[in-house]
Amino acid sequence: MSPECSMTDAPKEEILVSTTSPETRVALIQQGVLKEFNLDRQASRGQVGNIYAGIVNRVLPGMQSAFIDIGLERSAFLHVTDLWQCRMDGHKTTPIEKLLYPGQPLLVQVIKDPIGSKGARLTTQISIAGRMLVYLPHDPHIGIAQRITDETERNRLLERVKVLAAQGHDGKASEGGGFIIRTVAEGAEDEVLMADIQYLRRRWAQILEAAQANASGKPAGSRQPEQLYHELPLSQRVLRDMAWAGTQSIIVDDPETLATMRTFCQTYMPNLEEKLRLHEGSRSLFDLYQVDEEVERALARRVPLKSGGYLIFDQTEALTTIDVNTGGYISGRNFDDTVFRTNLEATQTLARQLQLRNLGGIIIVDFIDMHSAEHRETVLQSLRSALQQDRTKTTVNGFSSLGLVEMTRKRTRDSLERMLCEPCTACHGKGTIKTARTVCYEIMREIAREARQFDPKEFRILASQQVIDLLLDEESPHLAILGENVGKPITLHVEPAYAQEDYDIILA
Repeated sequence: MSPECSMTDAPKEEILVSTTSPETRVALIQQGVLKEFNLDRQASRGQVGNIYAGIVNRVLPGMQSAFIDIGLERSAFLHVTDLWQCRMDGHKTTPIEKLLYPGQPLLVQVIKDPIGSKGARLTTQISIAGRMLVYLPHDPHIGIAQRITDETERNRLLERVKVLAAQGHDGKASEGGGFIIRTVAEGAEDEVLMADIQYLRRRWAQILEAAQANASGKPAGSRQPEQLYHELPLSQRVLRDMAWAGTQSIIVDDPETLATMRTFCQTYMPNLEEKLRLHEGSRSLFDLYQVDEEVERALARRVPLKSGGYLIFDQTEALTTIDVNTGGYISGRNFDDTVFRTNLEATQTLARQLQLRNLGGIIIVDFIDMHSAEHRETVLQSLRSALQQDRTKTTVNGFSSLGLVEMTRKRTRDSLERMLCEPCTACHGKGTIKTARTVCYEIMREIAREARQFDPKEFRILASQQVIDLLLDEESPHLAILGENVGKPITLHVEPAYAQEDYDIILA
């Protein structure tokens, strides 16, 4: 939510933190509705923000990229445009083969977690996030978040950070580097900004010391990748990235986690400490706020609208498509009015679902066709307005010539579906399976092929209950004809562990 909203018109916002030994789950609740969900599992903790002393594995001039060993299961990917040396050259891009070579040690940071079969995405443009600021050790630029819209406040913050950054700390000259002023810094005083600057520069100095220790006294060929800096655990990232002055409460269900968060608040953000409280009661925290039920609905392909319409979400490797349908909704003076109202309602639900499902990359929205240009523009503005509450960067390109809205949403980690689910072993991710009749005919064709090559005493079919039932009933005449043609007995056996598409033909 944008911090520039006043406390009077800001929606009621609560943050729930639920911790068990294997995982931490966080839910952002606005007006009693789940707006965002995130989790951090011990077995598969995200890598975004982590800094590594990596080793260049391969340099690919044709792709202007390189694969870097950072100690993960798969080598990570680095494109030439993510090398800070290239960014410092302005418009001129030096070929990657002139900057990197196999075996070269390289300080890198993860900007995208491994997704599917792809390794992590890296950059050498290091950034370290604090509460108020993001530190850019290699870039002297001072920038500011777009969500700080007041021009006077923007100018004040830019000027103050520029002055404070030039002072350095402990009487020393400035260590250089640049800063991005975060949205939460709106209204911050000099002492708070300076504390963040000093903290971030200390962290960077510690990273450099660790990198030098990793390289010192070791021959080039014997160096191993090493993690030098890891992002905060989810319970603390919540305080840094999600909580703000408009957050009414941060409810935690684990005393140990609460103590850790309280200590973090006392050190870095004392104004949030009073918002922390321990959940007490017989009902679990997420059960009380019906979070698990909302997550289940967010995993469904179909999302109902209050009007009776619905959205259909289809997620693929390349993009996500969202189809808007009126369903049984009939309202307004005519059909055009019904379509317009359904599309308007869909924009709010769509924006919430994108955030809740953490869908990223290319997104195509197929709104119901609208003949009125005014209606299309209103729906587009409604969508952009709804997306303003999303902290993840989104870009809406408007309606295409085919009447589709093309948009992008920055992707840094797996979607909710890919975090919580895996491909179905029956359909292998297709979403459909062959009918029992189709499988029956495949079995018959297979027996006919086998009979031409082999001379068994019998053919034994192992298949699911549905397939065997069909072979014994409606398809039994065809099976009998097949038995006569091959001149061998055909026996049927149910294999309870088999899915509908699975079968085996044993030559006995």
